[in-house]
Amino acid sequence: MAINKVVANVKEATKGIEDGMTLMLGGFGLCGIPENCISEMVKMNVKDLTCISNNAGVDDFGLGLLLHQKQIKKMISSYVGENDEFERQMLSGELEVDLIPQGSLAERCRAGGAGIPAFYTPAGYGTEVAEGKEVREFNGKPHILESALSADFAIVKAWKGDTAGNLVFKAAARNFNPMMAMAGKITIAEVEELVPEGTLDPNTVHTPGIFVQRIFQGTGYEKRIEQRTVRQRE
Repeated sequence: MAINKVVANVKEATKGIEDGMTLMLGGFGLCGIPENCISEMVKMNVKDLTCISNNAGVDDFGLGLLLHQKQIKKMISSYVGENDEFERQMLSGELEVDLIPQGSLAERCRAGGAGIPAFYTPAGYGTEVAEGKEVREFNGKPHILESALSADFAIVKAWKGDTAGNLVFKAAARNFNPMMAMAGKITIAEVEELVPEGTLDPNTVHTPGIFVQRIFQGTGYEKRIEQRTVRQRE
């Protein structure tokens, strides 16, 4: 019997996202972000969200759209330097911010999906990151205890996906998307290309469909570049 996790559209996919929820949003910079779902949440006007995402988008794209609408209460992130509105809200106290070393953020998401409640890491020891956290020494080196992260919804974007929810990510979009897909109570996947079950080579699947509850084919991807750097013409 075939498993079909396809929903009709982005509106159906984001059904149930409510004020005050915690969301994980995959991607790296502006690469591999769930553009369709973010735009839909702007229309839904859900508020007081806690968003776990490596980046905070830019001022007029990605999570920056939710920040402009004051829909995000707290950001749990690693790199946020491309968003002026984020900076303004953080410095004014309008936005709660938890900045986490990038590797620790990735592992906290992965641990959440793997059922590991916490782990020790040397990253952040001796800095503000370690304040209030348990410290233990391993091989003569201090480590801090970091807790796993999970979310009410994990929202990811894949290059290809099949009707059973199996996902393939492309290049840098593979950063954060696979581990976040495992850590949501409900995982929504928007894909560039939706194919029938059995079409994907199992050896190429990055996220098995067992972790995905809803999948749909997205439209109109802009795929913006955060910082375009080109060589001067001679």
